[in-house]
Amino acid sequence: MTNGIVNKFPEDVLMYLILKLPIKSILRFKSISKSLYNLMQSSTFINRHLNHTTSTKDEIILFKRSVKEGHNEFRSIMSFLSSYHDNDDFYHVSPDLDVPHLTSTTSCIFHRFIGPCRGLILLTDKVETVLFNPATRNYRLLQPSPYDSPLGFHRSINGVAFGFDSISNDYKIIRLAEVRGEPPFYCYTVIQWRVEIYELSIDSWRDVNHGDLPLPYVHWYPCAELFYKGASHWFGNGRSIEMLAFDVSTETFRNIKMPHTCHSKDRKCYALVVLNEYLTLVCYPYPGCKIDPAIDFMEIWVMKEYGVIESWTNIHIIAPLVIESPLAVWRNHILFLQSISGHLISCDLNSHEVKELNLDGWPESLRVTIFTEGLTLISKEIQHNSTQLQ
Repeated sequence: MTNGIVNKFPEDVLMYLILKLPIKSILRFKSISKSLYNLMQSSTFINRHLNHTTSTKDEIILFKRSVKEGHNEFRSIMSFLSSYHDNDDFYHVSPDLDVPHLTSTTSCIFHRFIGPCRGLILLTDKVETVLFNPATRNYRLLQPSPYDSPLGFHRSINGVAFGFDSISNDYKIIRLAEVRGEPPFYCYTVIQWRVEIYELSIDSWRDVNHGDLPLPYVHWYPCAELFYKGASHWFGNGRSIEMLAFDVSTETFRNIKMPHTCHSKDRKCYALVVLNEYLTLVCYPYPGCKIDPAIDFMEIWVMKEYGVIESWTNIHIIAPLVIESPLAVWRNHILFLQSISGHLISCDLNSHEVKELNLDGWPESLRVTIFTEGLTLISKEIQHNSTQLQ
């Protein structure tokens, strides 16, 4: 009977009506009839849902923290939060989940949460790699990279990225590998750079040799691996501090110069976020260093025209804060930070008001990702069955 009623509506009308619904209602509609299920599983519907108009009020906070449960044993937890107003009165959008598959040792401070990218988030500890849809709670553990270093050499993963190739219509994971000789062959001047690329559509890794490129040494920060304008970005240190960009479609590198105030002796660390749709650089004092209130300000720069170095513009100078790192920007004016002690902090970029929130975890383990809900499918996906934490 339901199928008969549904079939009376033109598909475009049905699609228009369903797209107006919250995602929880859309997921329930899947079980009403086979025709609705097929419609909502179609790439046309999923892409329209991804591209339908949203506002910052639709943004949800994915907050990850790790808590110690025993000797060198940690539990990593994801919370899904929002607020009716731009304050610290957060409520849970849905039950908390355990982070699947990633390490549960002190190495939890190196967990990477990269994205979102068209509805998906990459979770990785450089050993295990998980694709996760935070809206449907479905995830998939990917096969590990098969590449290793030959005898006498060491291969280290310096950068990880996650993006979407708009030409091949495919998700890609990129791992930037540095290969060096080990004793007795170890030599700082002998470096080979290789790029490991995973393509979701074919569930396969490939190894690309970029050994002849003079790539900078890539630094990892908790908020530094950003996909923007079709390219993944890292921070690098070559002849100067710069950004390294990798176009996921053409699979080519390019360097992007940073503002003139950024240099190797400025006692600063860096973060990349998107603010009001601009590529945004956050410069903050190195964690643990003694703060000099006269010079150790936090600076926020936006690149008004992507790729044009002269368009870097300093829009905020914030009084010195003792923090571990920035984490994300919410609703275009709340900058989330993690403190040295493991507390979540908010900084209002309009008023520069700073608050310590009632959310915390093991020091250095906090991660924040801001997402809007999407229905992107992951082939061979698994439904997360964790129950709500008490």
